Amino acid sequence: MIKCNFAELLGARKLKIADVVRDTGINRSTLTRLYHETTSRIDFDTLETLCRYLECDVGQLLEVTDE
Repeated sequence: MIKCNFAELLGARKLKIADVVRDTGINRSTLTRLYHETTSRIDFDTLETLCRYLECDVGQLLEVTDE
């Protein structure tokens, strides 16, 4: 299973989904699904934009778990 750490990264930086929408132009529903870990896929462009915005690596945003 792949776990998305988007919510934790936002919390650590004291950001809201609305901040990310405004600053990146990524669709709010896409970010909401990532935040609640209900998404089944992510576009490479979106992944790159989020990693650059949050100044993190893909491995910090997404991780493989044994669940």
